[in-house]
Order: sequence, then C-alpha cells, then structure tokens
Amino acid sequence: MADDETSAANSGNGNAKTRAARGGGASRSSARASGSAEEAMKKQIAELKREVGRLNRALSEQAEEVTEAAEGWYHNAADRASNMYAGASDRATRAARQLRSQANSVSETVQQNPGTFSTAVLLGGLFGVLIGLAIGRNSDPDPDWFRRWQR
Repeated sequence: MADDETSAANSGNGNAKTRAARGGGASRSSARASGSAEEAMKKQIAELKREVGRLNRALSEQAEEVTEAAEGWYHNAADRASNMYAGASDRATRAARQLRSQANSVSETVQQNPGTFSTAVLLGGLFGVLIGLAIGRNSDPDPDWFRRWQR
C-alpha cells in the first residue's frame, strides 16, 4: 500500500512536473511570439520614422523652391514698379517744365499787352454771365415744389 501511495504520489508529482513543463513551454512560445511582434513593431516604427524624415526633407525642399519663386516674383514686380515710377517721374518732370515755359510765355504776353488781356477777361466773364442766365431761365415761372408749400 505504501508503494501504491508512493507511486501515486510520484505520478501526481510527475503530472505536476509535466504540467509545469507544458506551461513553461507555452509561456516561452508566447514570449517568443510577443518578442517577435515587438521586434516587428519596432521595425515598423523605425521605418515610419525614416518615411517621416523623407517627407520632411521633401517638404522643406518644396518650401525652399516656393520661397525662391516668390522672391523672384517680388524682385521682378519691384523692378517693374521702379521702372514705371522712373518713367512717370521723367514724364511729370517734362510736363512741369513745359507748363512752366508756357506760363512764362503767357505772362510775358500779358505784360506786353495788358489791354488785350483785360478785354479777353471781360469778354469771358460776360459770356459766362449770359450762359448762366440762359440756363437759369425756365419756361415755368414757379417750380412745382414752390406751389406745394403754398397750399
């Protein structure tokens, strides 16, 4: 009976050892699987980091190209505006010189012929008064708004 108990105890211990061995193997295989999954994940993360770095470099290159193009447009527009301003300034200077010379010639003419100038101004004023009277004269002596307030 003692032998039976010993064999039963040994078989029980054997089962426990077998179970531990089986459980240890299962935990090792799950550890290996999780380790390989972790390695795969680390590889994917490293690959994604490299891809993000490449994308950042590509974006910075494109930003530099756009900046260079914008600077070119700006300088081109500034040059055109400067040229237009210089041309307009030259034309304005020439026009001012011409007006000054014409004003001097008119002034000299007036100084040499004061009677002619006085007559021209008098006739211009007279024509202005006549035109004003002609425009102000109306066939209807009392405007409509005047009659409305008299009622």
